[in-house]
Amino acid sequence: MNSVDLPITSLIAPHRVVRGWGTLNQLAPWVASLGSAPLVIGGKHTLERFSLRIQGRYESYGADCTEASAARLLACSHGCDVVVGIGGGKALDMAKLVAYRAGLPVITVPTSAATCAGWAALSNIYSDTGEWQYGIELSSVPQGILIDYAVIATAPQRTLVSGMGDALAKWYESSVSSGTSDDPLVISAVQQARVLRDLILQHGEAALQSPGSSAWVQMVDASLCLAGLVGGLGGARCRTVAAHAIHNALTGLPGTRSTLHGEKVAFGILVQLRLEETVGQQRLAGIARQQLEQFYRRIGLPLTLQDLHFGELSQQQLFQVAQDCCKVGSDIHYLPFEVTPEQVFSVLQESLISLSRF
Repeated sequence: MNSVDLPITSLIAPHRVVRGWGTLNQLAPWVASLGSAPLVIGGKHTLERFSLRIQGRYESYGADCTEASAARLLACSHGCDVVVGIGGGKALDMAKLVAYRAGLPVITVPTSAATCAGWAALSNIYSDTGEWQYGIELSSVPQGILIDYAVIATAPQRTLVSGMGDALAKWYESSVSSGTSDDPLVISAVQQARVLRDLILQHGEAALQSPGSSAWVQMVDASLCLAGLVGGLGGARCRTVAAHAIHNALTGLPGTRSTLHGEKVAFGILVQLRLEETVGQQRLAGIARQQLEQFYRRIGLPLTLQDLHFGELSQQQLFQVAQDCCKVGSDIHYLPFEVTPEQVFSVLQESLISLSRF
């Protein structure tokens, strides 16, 4: 049996997607239809801030989605029959992971549009200091995702900008790693990623200028849903390549918590395009990078390492990032050409000035 004959399992989307203004009121009856003893997981401030009208056990996940926190919350799940995750990406990743290990259904309730974590059958694990360690592929998608635009509207605008940066990566990563696939689902995922990119470039700026508008709703749905759909249809290679590898390596730097996931990923897109341009000898990648930088300037995404506010970085720190980015098993190796730590280090050095000069 060759690889094309092996069965492929696709976890495309949550069983139910509820979107709208004021939909948080639908959460309690939805949870009640799934169980009578819910475990609600979120950040401490999030759990204090939102009234979910749910009788159950409420637990804070802590600062990061760590194995230690997962073990503690798994113990808390004993006697529970449904999990609710509310908050940002790490809270939702934790809720999904605990539900997966406990064999329980989970409903995700994002409180910002910063990532597609509420959609994806994936949980990312971090260390106690905030360093990305690995991703865990889950065997099921969430039972549902509930998106209340009124809740999302209370989040800082920076989170939506970050979400657009994370979502943009779907095109730049999937097109380079899976653009020649003959799998119809992967073909569809790559095309959906192109639509996602076009929506963001066309309406992203207007969304930030008019919160609550049609353009704003489009960007919320793009970041929370369409970005997740790309990964669901296309699998891991349509989710993460070099841009996310850069993100993962950057989490090893001090001060990583001062930056958002999508901000680091957005910077990683520029690094990936520069690698395609210089190492892969793909001239069009340079044109794409310059066009993307113009959009970044308009909406406030980072163009340089200084824009990420990590502080003064030594050459040794930069080279460590490059090494971490290129370690065995890194997503950067989904690029259609070989990349060395020295080449990544060279691009990171350029980015201390500005990639737009090259």
